[in-house]
Amino acid sequence: MFSEFAYRIFDESIKKYHEKNDVSQPFENPYPIDEIGHLLYRKNWIDTVQWHYEDIIRDPNIDPSEALVLKRKIDASNQDRTDLVEYIDSFFLKKYQSVDVKEEATINTESPAWAIDRLSILALKIYHMDEEANRKDASEEHLIKCRQKLNVLLEQRKDLSLAIDQLLSDIESGRKYMKVYKQMKMYNDEELNPVLRGTQ
Repeated sequence: MFSEFAYRIFDESIKKYHEKNDVSQPFENPYPIDEIGHLLYRKNWIDTVQWHYEDIIRDPNIDPSEALVLKRKIDASNQDRTDLVEYIDSFFLKKYQSVDVKEEATINTESPAWAIDRLSILALKIYHMDEEANRKDASEEHLIKCRQKLNVLLEQRKDLSLAIDQLLSDIESGRKYMKVYKQMKMYNDEELNPVLRGTQ
């Protein structure tokens, strides 16, 4: 199943990042550039680094100038994340381009890649909640609450994985069809953001 394949790559990326646990560490992709695994690994690495950017920027004692630099990095990371989602959807569009779509076929509320995006984030939640559920310096109350939350996340992983695999199966059989809209982010565009074009 594709969801299991993707989750395994996400877990590999997360564990590799935490060997150094440093947002500035160099990135190396172990998967060939012409394989979907390459996109999945890169996608999750972006998510993992941004997860830790978000932790750092919430430091109440962070220097304002450092926070601004970090905010810019988060903005760039969000754009990279969106780009990777679109690349992954392009993979599926190409894979299923010859499918004979049934007359009664319906469209899904989100594309396969955006569902896979949620699975990548969920993998990060599970990894970090598992850490919290096993912290040696935490109270028993904390551990119990985190184990309960972890169980919910694991159930969510099961449901989301099933939904992804069902969606891909439906697309492959022609029961559903893909229609992908490019993300039209306005705040980074000098022509669309009034602050950037100096008219506000």
